[in-house]
Amino acid sequence: MRHALGHFATGVTIVTGFAEDGAPVGFACQSFASVSLHPPLVLFCADHRGRSWPRMREQGRFTVNVLRHDQRELIARFGSSGGARFEGLEWAGSAHGGPSLPGVLMRIHCSVEQVHVAGDHDVVVGRVLDLEDGESGRPMLFYRGRFTVTERRTPSGADDGEAGAEPMDDYWG
Repeated sequence: MRHALGHFATGVTIVTGFAEDGAPVGFACQSFASVSLHPPLVLFCADHRGRSWPRMREQGRFTVNVLRHDQRELIARFGSSGGARFEGLEWAGSAHGGPSLPGVLMRIHCSVEQVHVAGDHDVVVGRVLDLEDGESGRPMLFYRGRFTVTERRTPSGADDGEAGAEPMDDYWG
């Protein structure tokens, strides 16, 4: 199943929140999606036996930090099972959700609307309270068990570095 579903590319996010004692917590998450525009809802899936989600669940707020292509260091921090994820990291508290991480593409600040148990994970539906643009750039993707990025499109198959090879759109900011 992991091999087959690995053929579906997903964006990479860090979901952050605060524990009951006020400590910042977070984890890397590839299972994030938009659910509804009216009302504005998103979802993510989290291991209910993990270190972070169980600690932030009761606070009822979270922030989805959408990663840029060059933020592998954040994946290493928040995707590992050990270590101090926020140690030495500059972050800012959000009035609506969890910690806002530096340099991300965007942030989605939410309140927990519903939680559904599904196997060894919780499916968390969040109501969007605020959207925050971040830096421009290409997104980090997870595809076939690896982190990857996409390339910008140029006319006639020209490379980005070629003279006069202007991108066909400014999708990547």
